[in-house]
Amino acid sequence: MADFVVYQQDGAIVTLTLNNPDERNALSTQAQWAEIVDLCARIRADQSVRCVILTGAGSAFCAGGNVKDMKNKTGIAGGSPYQIRDGYRNGIQRIPLALYDLDVPTIAAVNGAAIGAGCDLAMMCDIRIASERAKFAESFVKLGIIPGDGGAWLLPRVVGMSKAAELTFTGDTIDAAEALACGLVSRVVAPDDLMPQARALAEKIAANPGPTLRMSKKLLRESQHMRLDSLLELSAAYQAIAHHTPEHDQAIDAFLASMKKR
Repeated sequence: MADFVVYQQDGAIVTLTLNNPDERNALSTQAQWAEIVDLCARIRADQSVRCVILTGAGSAFCAGGNVKDMKNKTGIAGGSPYQIRDGYRNGIQRIPLALYDLDVPTIAAVNGAAIGAGCDLAMMCDIRIASERAKFAESFVKLGIIPGDGGAWLLPRVVGMSKAAELTFTGDTIDAAEALACGLVSRVVAPDDLMPQARALAEKIAANPGPTLRMSKKLLRESQHMRLDSLLELSAAYQAIAHHTPEHDQAIDAFLASMKKR
């Protein structure tokens, strides 16, 4: 069976493409969840990677879970309540922990529908760029279930509590323009421009020193739940490391050289 995620590296940029367009890149099996987690571990261990783009093949970004499994009480919906709980904890819930905590910057290039777990998957990335064809829905309530993959934690941090409550309680689908207006995405582009713009942004990010990018991302993540004094202490420790990296020395030399040319 072909891999669910296509892994492509070009220089310091990795592109991960969900590649099951016939099923709208639905995220519904243990093998798929494990593949994403394993690729995150691969990227974390590869110091040559400085930025990741996540996108979907075909017309959808990710259509979320498999509703047929829910109907048939199979897959993630199979077994006793205790088995279902453990299935979430040891299955799809590994993805937000792995992807959200990935220590290189991530860009979701949302090419089409991002529904349910697909919407949450996009929010696990640091930056979201949407095609004009993209649609988003925190749609769990319409199926009589809750966001089991971290959406209730992610969505308020992205769009604020009021909008998060509206999207969660209605399950409504919003288009790319509304996603931009509420801050769910940072820009909306023509479909043919999506990957070129995601790539251009990734290149701008990847032009910066790798260790600094990883530590900066970690600080942003930690700032969401740390006290200011604790974050300042962590920042001081990271800065001490940064001052002793060869990338810092190279950046300073390049800056001073550019100043001489002015």
